[in-house]
Amino acid sequence: MSSSPYSVTLKRLIEEIGLSAYYMPVDPEDVLVTVSDIDRPGLELVGHLKYYDNRYLIAFGLTEMSFLEMENHDKQISQLEPIISRIPPAMIVARGLEPLPSMMELARKYKVPILTTTDNTSDVHAAIVSYLHVELAQRITRHGVLVEVYGEGILIIGDSGVGKSETAIELIKRGHRLIADDAVEIKRVSKRSLVGSSPENIRHFIELRGIGIINARRIFGIGAVKVSEKIDLVINLELWNSKKVYDRMGMDDEYMEILGIEIPVVTIPVKPGRNLAVIIEVAAMNHRQKKMGYNGAQELLQNLGMDISPEDIGKKKIDTNW
Repeated sequence: MSSSPYSVTLKRLIEEIGLSAYYMPVDPEDVLVTVSDIDRPGLELVGHLKYYDNRYLIAFGLTEMSFLEMENHDKQISQLEPIISRIPPAMIVARGLEPLPSMMELARKYKVPILTTTDNTSDVHAAIVSYLHVELAQRITRHGVLVEVYGEGILIIGDSGVGKSETAIELIKRGHRLIADDAVEIKRVSKRSLVGSSPENIRHFIELRGIGIINARRIFGIGAVKVSEKIDLVINLELWNSKKVYDRMGMDDEYMEILGIEIPVVTIPVKPGRNLAVIIEVAAMNHRQKKMGYNGAQELLQNLGMDISPEDIGKKKIDTNW
């Protein structure tokens, strides 16, 4: 596994996961975690270190500790030293177990922190991996607005001044939630999922031309905002072009690639009199129906006696100036 260009300090990991610092020979702010996985030493304890990576946190649970306790102190040293001497970010002892004297001796020798938790090993492993997958994820920051509409994460993009922020305000008033305005930080948290959030210094703020900067959380309440949301659909707002033919059936699936992941796109032309908030609400509900296997355009054509096969449904990648 390659290192992420991002990192999490050991201090922050301790605070977020709820670990206890049993032995801390260095400043936890100076210890950086750069990979989103944990090593539970098994083969390493019997000398197989070919694929051992010292960037991993090391977790000791009941199995590892009971294996070590079968040996005397000197044998434990010979089993642990090849691992600890490579100075991993930290060792974690789970299930409320007490670190062995041999572990303490080597931790002092190589200045490796020891953390403890009362949680079982699988739970703390899952919690740390889940947290690090998000914090160390590949990411980009793009101009747009991210809102949650009926549980769907909707990323609204378009040229400056097209009405993205005003539409977000209308959606908030209709009971939906704002995640980010102007700058959206997008993280690839898995091979299929993108999660969007706002940079912390501008979180919950919206710019409205003619009014200025407002704080959506203070004006509309805590229920009107959210820290992050999975991106399910992109809405591309563009000024109405009378020479352009817009999709009126919704048979073709358009998508755009963000960090290598295909995200469905709906292009909505903007002109006076169109209620964009209502249109986006319908787009969110329609997208959810499509995910559940229903397509209104297909049903209409079938009702008209037209045979529709999967080959008739096109898929097109679109490019935007976003």
